[in-house]
Amino acid sequence: MSVKLLMGNEAIALGAIKAGVNVVTGYPGTPSTEVLETIARNNPGDIYVEWSVNEKVAMEVAAGAAYTGARSLVTMKQVGLNVASDPLMSLSYIGVKGGMVVLAADDPGPFSSQTEQDTRHFARFSNLPVFDPSSPEEAYDMIQSAFELSEQVGLPVFFRPTTRVCHSCSTLEISVPGERHKAEGFVKDPRWTIFPSLSYRKHVQLEAMQEKLSGIFSGLQYNRVTGSGSRGIAASGIAYSYAREVLSSINSDIKLLKVGTPYPFPKELGTEFIKGLDEVMVLEELDPVIEESLLELAALNGGRPKVLGKKTGHLPLAGEYSYELIKAAIAGFVGIPAGEKSPAVPPELPVRPPVLCAGCPHRASFYAVKTALKKQKAVFTGDIGCYTLGNAKPLEMVDTCLCMGAGITIAQGLQRVEPDVRHIAFIGDSTFFHTGIPGIINAVYNNTDITVIILDNSTTAMTGHQPHPGTGKTMMRSISEKIDIYNLLKACGVKKITRVNPLNQKEAVEAAKEAVVFNGPSAVIFEAPCIALFKPSNIQKINEKCTLCKRCIREIGCPAISINNGKVEIESSLCYGCTLCSQVCPTGAIGGAEG
Repeated sequence: MSVKLLMGNEAIALGAIKAGVNVVTGYPGTPSTEVLETIARNNPGDIYVEWSVNEKVAMEVAAGAAYTGARSLVTMKQVGLNVASDPLMSLSYIGVKGGMVVLAADDPGPFSSQTEQDTRHFARFSNLPVFDPSSPEEAYDMIQSAFELSEQVGLPVFFRPTTRVCHSCSTLEISVPGERHKAEGFVKDPRWTIFPSLSYRKHVQLEAMQEKLSGIFSGLQYNRVTGSGSRGIAASGIAYSYAREVLSSINSDIKLLKVGTPYPFPKELGTEFIKGLDEVMVLEELDPVIEESLLELAALNGGRPKVLGKKTGHLPLAGEYSYELIKAAIAGFVGIPAGEKSPAVPPELPVRPPVLCAGCPHRASFYAVKTALKKQKAVFTGDIGCYTLGNAKPLEMVDTCLCMGAGITIAQGLQRVEPDVRHIAFIGDSTFFHTGIPGIINAVYNNTDITVIILDNSTTAMTGHQPHPGTGKTMMRSISEKIDIYNLLKACGVKKITRVNPLNQKEAVEAAKEAVVFNGPSAVIFEAPCIALFKPSNIQKINEKCTLCKRCIREIGCPAISINNGKVEIESSLCYGCTLCSQVCPTGAIGGAEG
């Protein structure tokens, strides 16, 4: 045994290694990313780990491994589960042989997502069980139980940590990793081929399985009832940890139900919990999943107890829960004893909108296209990545953003209705490999007059600089053939393709001008590495030629440039020497530190 301070995602990863996981796949997405990275970093040498090109592919690779009897783990964030839902829904009918855990990390808030969706609904929709850890310590044990349950019932199992569990830290006792799970190998069987007649029979079996799972869950350590009284609190996930902490300081008789496996709901335990209760408050992120299950039990129990939660307005319907929010809810439910002082509420932090980093090549790319399209009617469709920040002033170059890969296809829909408008779609290199390629093929096949701007910064920047097919690096620390975006576009049939460094503004503007006037699908690949991949050099400074026209501030919005005491200044600790500002300056007042 060793004692370590671990982040929740690290605890989950080490728990999976302890469980003998054989194959790990995924696509980076906050708050899930560190799970796969930690497994790769602690790989004893016999676990296969990969960043797949998207979540659908990751799900299918993990499923193939589970068909052999291997234990597989697939990781993603909640939005990625939308991409993976196609194979997932069929997998619940086909089933697996080895333990397969689908880790979908939810992002209440949300902090870094375009949706605030609850994975527990996917579990219910697909008739698959779900584990909902309340702390890093529990997550370490729970991921091991998830593999065991998956093999016991022959189905994939969801594992749903939320942001606060993923990124909080705890001191854990970590035991020596076990041996790899032994896979029997793939055995040919008609069960692996899905047909409508099989699906009907399997659906009936799946529905019957839910009662069995509910009984199993009622006896698991992750679900339990403590305390006594006429009032009760039911909680799951991080809300349970907050509730337990609040209740430890309140002198009141409260019955507490911990739900670690919200679907299928542990009915036997839930029935035991509501006996003798007059009221129950439910604390859960995000949607009223447990609340609805308790309402069903209460209805079967003559309408008692009264269930309070999101549906009754006692808890918010959206957003992340905090200790302070839970304390206020419990105080209103049971009352805080007289004399207890509430902790001082800290002042709200000032709101600081996210911006593109100083020196980010995306800023130069946006500015080049903006300059090229000046005085032309154009719509700029964006995508998911750092470059979504191009929507902010002063660039204002992202008019739409839906989901990964959609910028290219949204532009095609817009063009069909407004053919006289220029339609320019921005997409990053990692996102291009994720789901951009089918959109390119569609544009070529239907000869749609759009221009695609690929922002190639040689990494998956937004989620922590993970490799992708264009980098030639893998999570197994091997070097593979780089997938060249230019040649891929050419193979898809794009006739007008230009690759250029966006930090050479004259060439970048000219490339954009030529692309947008081309009749049919065209593409510009702006190639310049993310600033995290190199060290700053040639730091820029302002000289006496500055006329205070503020064009460098007004047009590019670099956070390294500001006005101080009536003068334009460049903060040397932020500048990376990209030289965009010096190319924008009309008086030559900006130059390298050497000159």
